[in-house]
Amino acid sequence: MSFKQDVVDELNVLMHFSLSSMQQGIKVHSNAEENIIAATQRLFEKGIITQEDGGYLTDLGLEAEELANKLLAILGSKGEISQV
Repeated sequence: MSFKQDVVDELNVLMHFSLSSMQQGIKVHSNAEENIIAATQRLFEKGIITQEDGGYLTDLGLEAEELANKLLAILGSKGEISQV
């Protein structure tokens, strides 16, 4: 199983939210790339964000954002991953 481009696009949208303040949201404008607009709408439909065009993270969205940041930190690290 691999990440489909739709999931990658959703993760990229999530990375625009700030974990430092729940008072900061995002707005995806109508002239944004089509894949970003679609990803934002899917995140809304999944209950991860509060508006079809961005808004704020829901509780589920906050959890998803934290996990996405952890995954990015792990995959982006220069240390070697040990084999189990």
